[in-house]
Amino acid sequence: MKKKLISATTEHFKTIFQHEPEAVFLSPGRINIIGEHVDYNDGFVLPAAINKYICFAISKSENDECTVVAKDLNESYQFNWKDEVKPVDKMWVNYMLGVLHQLKERNFSLKGINIVFSSTIPMGAGLSSSAALECGFGYALNKLFKLGLSREEIALIGQKSEHTFVGVKCGIMDQFASVFGKKNKVIKLDCTSLEHEYHSADFKKYSLLLIDSNVKHTHLTSGYNTRREEVEKGLAIIKNRFPLIKTFRDCTETQLNELKEELEETIYKRCHFVINEIRRVNEAVYALDRNNFEELGKLMFETHEGLSKEYEVSCEEVDFLVDFVRNEKQVIGSRMMGGGFGGCSINLVEKGSEETLFVKISEAYLQKFGIQLNHYKVKIAKGTSKVKTKIIK
Repeated sequence: MKKKLISATTEHFKTIFQHEPEAVFLSPGRINIIGEHVDYNDGFVLPAAINKYICFAISKSENDECTVVAKDLNESYQFNWKDEVKPVDKMWVNYMLGVLHQLKERNFSLKGINIVFSSTIPMGAGLSSSAALECGFGYALNKLFKLGLSREEIALIGQKSEHTFVGVKCGIMDQFASVFGKKNKVIKLDCTSLEHEYHSADFKKYSLLLIDSNVKHTHLTSGYNTRREEVEKGLAIIKNRFPLIKTFRDCTETQLNELKEELEETIYKRCHFVINEIRRVNEAVYALDRNNFEELGKLMFETHEGLSKEYEVSCEEVDFLVDFVRNEKQVIGSRMMGGGFGGCSINLVEKGSEETLFVKISEAYLQKFGIQLNHYKVKIAKGTSKVKTKIIK
C-alpha cells in the first residue's frame, strides 16, 4: 500500500507539472497506546507512528508562485510566497499555510514550490492526519531548502500552525509522534519537557486493530475545555493542602482520598483518573519491556473504564465496542483512543483473528445503532522521512 501511494502521488505530480518531483516524503499518522487526557496534566503519553501516511511529491518552481494540489480532494490552491500569509476558507490549506507562516516568522527565505499530496490516513478517525500534513509539509520544506531545522522544531512548528491558523489548541503529542516515530517502537513522551525515550513494541502474536465507531459527538470541544477547568480546580485544592505537590505526578491516590469531601464528587473523579492514568503509563512501559502483553491489555481496559466512568469522555457507541470485546478470548486489551465522544477503539488482538472479530462486532453494532463500522489493522512505523529515489521509479 505504501509503494502504491508513492507511485500514485508521483504520477499525479508528473501529469500536472510535466516533470519528475525533486523529492518525495512520507509523513505518518499516529496512535496512542495509553495515556489519554494526561498531556495537559503533566503526565506521560505512549504514542507511536503507524503505517498510514500522507505522501508529498515536491519541487521548487521557477519563481515565487506556489501550487499545492490535494489529489484525494481533487482541489488545488495557488499563492505567491512573497504575499502575506493568512488563513483562508479551505481548511486543508490552512494547515499548510500555518507552517509557511511559522517559517516566515523565523525569517527563512523560500522560493515558490509545486507540491502534490495524497493520503492513506482515514479522516476523522483520530489518527492525526492534520499533524501528518503539518509535519510532512514542514519536513519537506526543511529538506528542499536546507533550512537546518531539527525534528523537534518541525513538530513545534506543526503544533503552532494548528494553534494559529486552524484554531485548535492541540498538545504536542500528535506532531511529536509523527516526526519522531520509529519502527516497532513506542515513545514515552513527557509532554511538558519533551524528554522522551523509546521502548520496543513488537507485539509478537498480537496485532493492533482500530475499530472506527463512525460517530463524532459535537461536545468534544466544550467537554474538553470543561475537563481542563475541572482538573485545574482540583490541582489547586491539592496544592493548597499539600504545598510540596507541584503537578499530578507528585500526588498519590492516598493524598487525593484525604481531600475527597473537599473536592466534591466530580472533581475527585477527574483527578482520580489523571493520577491513575499517569501510573498506568509507567506500568504499561514496564509491561512492554517484559513482553507482558496481557498486563498491557489489562491496563488498556482499566484506562477505558476510567475514561468512561471517571473522566466521562466516552460515549455509548465506543463503550459498546469496548464492552463487546471484553469476553472475546482473542482480545487482550481495548479502550477508546483520542479526545473522546466518538472516534476509534484501539484493540490488542491475536494475529489472524481480526477479520472474524470485525464481522462479529460489525453485525452487533449495526443492529444496535444502525451504523456501519470501519476497521484498520495498523503496524508501528517510522516517522516522517524522505523516500529513496529508487522506490519512486
